[in-house]
Amino acid sequence: MTKSRQEDAVIDEATDNEFHDDELGMGKRIERRDFLQGAAFTLATAVGGLVPGLAFGAGPAAGVGAGVDAISAAQDQPGYDPPTLTGMRGSHPGSFESAHAIRDDPTFLTQAEDTGEHFDLIVVGGGISGLAAAHFYRKAAGPDAKILILDNHDDFGGHAKRNEFRVDDKLLIASGGTALISSPTPYSPVADGLLKHLGIHPEKLTKDTYDKDRDHKFNLGAGVFFDKETFGEDKLVPRTGGYHPSAEETAEFLAEAPLSDAVRKDILATETSSKDYMAGLSADEKKDRLSRMSYADYLLKVVQADPAVIPFYQRATDVYWGCGIDAISALDCWGIGLPGFDGLELPRTATARMGYTPGKQMETGGSYTYTFPDGNASIARLLVRDLIPAAVPGNTVDDSIAAQTEYAKLDQSGTPVRIRLSSTAAHVMNTEEGNVQVTYLRGDKAYRVKGKQSVLACWNMMIPFICPELPQSQKDALRSLVKTPLVITSVALTNWRAFAKLGVSYIGCPGGYHSLIQLGQAMDIGDYHSAKSPDEPIMIQMIRTPAQPGLSEREQHVAGRNELLATPFSTFERNIRSQLNRALGSGGFDAARDIAGIAVNRWPHGYAPEYNSLVDPDEGLPLTTARARRGRIAIANADCGGGAYTDIAIDQAHRAVTELLSTHDPTKSAG
Repeated sequence: MTKSRQEDAVIDEATDNEFHDDELGMGKRIERRDFLQGAAFTLATAVGGLVPGLAFGAGPAAGVGAGVDAISAAQDQPGYDPPTLTGMRGSHPGSFESAHAIRDDPTFLTQAEDTGEHFDLIVVGGGISGLAAAHFYRKAAGPDAKILILDNHDDFGGHAKRNEFRVDDKLLIASGGTALISSPTPYSPVADGLLKHLGIHPEKLTKDTYDKDRDHKFNLGAGVFFDKETFGEDKLVPRTGGYHPSAEETAEFLAEAPLSDAVRKDILATETSSKDYMAGLSADEKKDRLSRMSYADYLLKVVQADPAVIPFYQRATDVYWGCGIDAISALDCWGIGLPGFDGLELPRTATARMGYTPGKQMETGGSYTYTFPDGNASIARLLVRDLIPAAVPGNTVDDSIAAQTEYAKLDQSGTPVRIRLSSTAAHVMNTEEGNVQVTYLRGDKAYRVKGKQSVLACWNMMIPFICPELPQSQKDALRSLVKTPLVITSVALTNWRAFAKLGVSYIGCPGGYHSLIQLGQAMDIGDYHSAKSPDEPIMIQMIRTPAQPGLSEREQHVAGRNELLATPFSTFERNIRSQLNRALGSGGFDAARDIAGIAVNRWPHGYAPEYNSLVDPDEGLPLTTARARRGRIAIANADCGGGAYTDIAIDQAHRAVTELLSTHDPTKSAG
């Protein structure tokens, strides 16, 4: 498997946890038990060239043919609770090294031990798409269908990751990845039906669970933190007016910003002018031109703004596409509402270029929008409850929020559905006997299991390596879909007095290490209750996208992935503490006193790839070629749907299962 030199430089971040930098609020020693939140296990360390995943207590099998039940699996140990782990999460140490080891020595697979198990369906990838595939398969094949789900991480959910902290006996929950029930277009009947089956009714949840009084009560709004490295001065400037500030509000904000008069003037003009910068062109002609230039070029060459304006807007697209405005089309930026387009009077209709529909959410109204305290990790947990009821106690959405997953019940012999964590699929093939054979790594051993059919719900770019029988054209299509690297950092605070004093709940940081800082969503659901007073503990989130300006989007993503894998937790923590001190220090924030815990959710392979008109052909991404079924092996993930949205992951799972069942029994469908 491909791996850069920077990936080879990955260190064991779990041991890098002692700091002595008083200036950054890091004067107190952070003990290992603080990172593990008191859990009764420790991180495995690298052994030779193979890192055995998070194989807590993993021991040797009891002999060839003894089966997987002979392994003392980590997830079966008392105290196993991955959401409470801090330090480096997301693609954590141990989740990818085994795959890299197989790349270096593929003969290791020939030593695989046959577990003796045979399933109806083997799912590779325990994210929402993989879990949904298991649901749809069982719905069609019956409740007794035997299903095995393998995942290389120490927890299920894929990017739908959950972070938990306890501060002063208060439970704090945050999303470490996929955060929203939201999509540019309405959820399909399939995706919507699955949510309803799980008891999720977003409209009702929005009405019943959000605490809409917090921000109003404490007069919290948005702000921008200007850092001295980029703007010459550290300064937090509140910005009133929400998403649509008036010209007067914008002028007041700019008057306080550490910017030159020329830059202030051009930003004000960009955000308030009704000038048609493309006069004489039709709407379709304007859209076509906008689709072929970056937003940075639009500002510089069409709007003719001062070049010093660019740093203010450069990272406005980070949370959408994981890179700056130099690599995203002006048409895309118009679609998400960035300024400078009012005078163009563009209708919210699809562009003439194929495969691309900017502003689609504004055309159709988009889907409903809702955020659980742990983001879409709640969807994953409810799917697990649906598949293995004993694993997640309770019966309703509300009682699932604070419920503790019983991981030891995920992979029990005799149950129809089994979820096997810390298990990296390394080889998947159709057999001459009409089955599918899957070889996976767990601990320091390789295992082989068979099934009637398989769904690959893992990352597209991994599939060519684990399923080498695919035709070259399909491998090329799969490899071309480069995922977006990003970091979602959860920080537990003992209080949020600084936010209240400064009047901010959301801080944009156009030059910061993290480009966004925000208070956790104010909400009450089930036994979970958010902070009502600034004196109470709270969770905040920070987002970083390691882009490299000057490259195309795909090239920026490859560079960012390499950076993430080479960056130790100590670097993240140092920057987190420094940035929070600098942005919130005027409100009395002290990192050494106010930070109770940190979880850095690192996603070198984050958002699913989406169409970029600056680099992709007019006909769109090669999605159909990439997701083609191969015998008894189908592919399901958000990647092959061309969008980083949960409904796409669900829809693709349904498609993959339908393909398998239609070939196995034409009278069946996934329902």
